[in-house]
Amino acid sequence: MTLSSLSRLSPLLLAALLAACATTTPPMEAPASDTPPSPPPVATEAAPAAAPAVVTAPVRVMAAELLEDNLRPGEKIDLDAPDASADLWVRLRQGFQLQDLDDDWVRKAEAWYSARPDYVERMTTRGSRYLFHIVDEVEKRGMPAELALLPFIESAFVTHAVSTAKATGMWQFMPATGRDFDLKQNIFRDDRRDVLASTRAALDYLGRLHKQFGDWHLALAAYNWGQGNMQKAIARNQKAGLPTDYASLKMPDETRYYVPKLQAVKNIVLNPDRYALSLPAVANHPYFLSVKIERDIDVALAAQLAGLTLDTFQQFNPQMNKPVILAAATQQVLLPYDQASAFAENLARHTGPLATWTAWVVPKTMSPADAAKRTGMAESALREINRIPPKMLVKAGSTLLVPRAPHVHDDVSERLADSASLSLAPDAPPLRRVTLKAGKGDTVAAIAARYKVRSEQVAQWNKVGSSARFKPGQAVVVYTAFKPTAAPAKTTVATRAVAKNGKATVRAAKPAAPRNLAKDRGGKGRNVVASAAP
Repeated sequence: MTLSSLSRLSPLLLAALLAACATTTPPMEAPASDTPPSPPPVATEAAPAAAPAVVTAPVRVMAAELLEDNLRPGEKIDLDAPDASADLWVRLRQGFQLQDLDDDWVRKAEAWYSARPDYVERMTTRGSRYLFHIVDEVEKRGMPAELALLPFIESAFVTHAVSTAKATGMWQFMPATGRDFDLKQNIFRDDRRDVLASTRAALDYLGRLHKQFGDWHLALAAYNWGQGNMQKAIARNQKAGLPTDYASLKMPDETRYYVPKLQAVKNIVLNPDRYALSLPAVANHPYFLSVKIERDIDVALAAQLAGLTLDTFQQFNPQMNKPVILAAATQQVLLPYDQASAFAENLARHTGPLATWTAWVVPKTMSPADAAKRTGMAESALREINRIPPKMLVKAGSTLLVPRAPHVHDDVSERLADSASLSLAPDAPPLRRVTLKAGKGDTVAAIAARYKVRSEQVAQWNKVGSSARFKPGQAVVVYTAFKPTAAPAKTTVATRAVAKNGKATVRAAKPAAPRNLAKDRGGKGRNVVASAAP
């Protein structure tokens, strides 16, 4: 397909006149077992009724028909140019600037990688897909090229990696830090997993840390440990009259090992043969193409139009939390160069709907069953696609992903795409606070059994042990379920239950009565004070 033929296609296709091109680097593979686990897969929708005839064979663009790189405006990409066929590892080595470390921590990391050649091969093969873009961004900022190796340490270049501390993505951003650097996190997407956005944010953060501490080793350690902790460690040494360089500061072993691990990877890149390791060939030109998106489109359909498996598409575009790409929030997707050409051709042929999902704002608090009826979904499907746990209500103002009706033509708005959230509340009756006077022999277990709650709860409410025994007459607090009744319009009438021969006589109290009294279910004549829980 020539550029002249592209120019005659639809406006949507013209918007896909693309960006950074890709190359014939090693094929994608599923994440290895020794890398962080992937998040639960999202449910995928049925294929659209009017499926296109998909071009699966790569469509190569001739060298004379150069595409402009949207990530580097004004530049044309020529895969046949001498620079494009150069070795990216050589370019990377030439940009190394950091002072080398040489200690036992470095030796330990070198030994660890050397003993795992299969792991190193998988890690570097994954990294080869993103290295050109990262090296390019590092060079634009005049930063040391070693920073491009940091995702090897953070995530082994697994774009959907999640740590036990909930750090996410290739650059392992914590939620709050991600928000500080404008990485959106909502029900539709998590930009901490976005290849372009997270790289921009990580380099912004590292630049800020270097400006704060004036040393790249300290900046790297602060990236792992947190800038506040690093500042405190420096202040402690200053107070004690000690040096404040990286080697002199007291820090956790994880952080102490962090920079040496980066040094070990640097040493491997410099001389892989020394460690009996090999690096994949990486050409000095972009691996992926940035394709503009103008309308909402299902993830599965986008992958189909590109001739990619869903898994491969998601490895390039791991930021999507739902099976739909919202154009208002995600203006571009990343595709291998050849598949981007196929995507453009197949998109022009497609006649069915692009998106079968849309967003719906819940007007009032309701159960998932009620929400499913309102949207024409099965309750199980609504729960699965929106990740709603059992026994939970969906609160008013929440956003749910629901099927897009045939008559709906508008895409999800930018405001909703950026701010959508899901708020849940327990689907349980309200609780009231009951205060009773313990009788002779009452224990935590006895009170718990009487009110059908757990002993641990009674103990917690009363700040005693689970095996504690209450003193006769001691005030005991229990929270129990009840059905609230409507109060009279202007006066409050309390009820008083008076124990009399094992029976309760109920009479109206004076309007000024300050509380409700009800008979304890123990039938021992104990006074019980009931009030709504705060």
